[in-house]
Amino acid sequence: MRKYVTEFIGTFGLVFTVGTAVLRAGAFAPLAIGAVLVVLVYAGGHISGAHYNPAVSLGVFLRGKLAARDLFSYWIAQFAAAFLAAWLARYTAEVSSVPTLSLSGAHPIVAALLAEFFFTFALVYVVLNVATSRDQPNNHFYGLAIGFTVAAGAFAVGNVSGGAFNPAVAFGGMLMGLFAWSNFWIYLIAEVLGAAVAALAFRYLNPADDTQGGPLGKLPKINLPKVTVTK
Repeated sequence: MRKYVTEFIGTFGLVFTVGTAVLRAGAFAPLAIGAVLVVLVYAGGHISGAHYNPAVSLGVFLRGKLAARDLFSYWIAQFAAAFLAAWLARYTAEVSSVPTLSLSGAHPIVAALLAEFFFTFALVYVVLNVATSRDQPNNHFYGLAIGFTVAAGAFAVGNVSGGAFNPAVAFGGMLMGLFAWSNFWIYLIAEVLGAAVAALAFRYLNPADDTQGGPLGKLPKINLPKVTVTK
């Protein structure tokens, strides 16, 4: 239960900050979002792993470091926190109108899919490498790496897709009116695929960490040709 409460608190803090920062801070919103994620990851990482993101939880599950029971419990805690944080953020920001990002047309939709896929992949890939790899145990930089990844993505593609990279954030953003409900499928598909590909990439690039297998089983070994460099 300590893990689930930690995920609730962390996801609440992230979604609440996203909402109030976007509605009030404007251009500085990515800095606020990245900074709060840094401190929340450091605060809860030793208890729950500090996912605060259903896509990250999925990636950790596919990597073999999270049980199926915990995966669904994490998702419940994360979406419940996003629901509560969204309504409180909208109330706290006290804005009369919310600029809703509505994606329509082939190019905006494809661009948003690519943006959300790439930066969700980047986020989950970073989390797996800095927070779950046995090559970097007990490091002291994982929170900064995760927070800066989100901040970089928000600056880079925030005006393309809204920069969610997180199904809980997308859900909260829709409750706040920041995203159109008709576009929820864009975030869901792109972020789930990004998380899954990141988990597979991690397991392929870290064969020593793949001994635990995971829900997909141990990845097959691929023998690449040896390259000899001569002067």
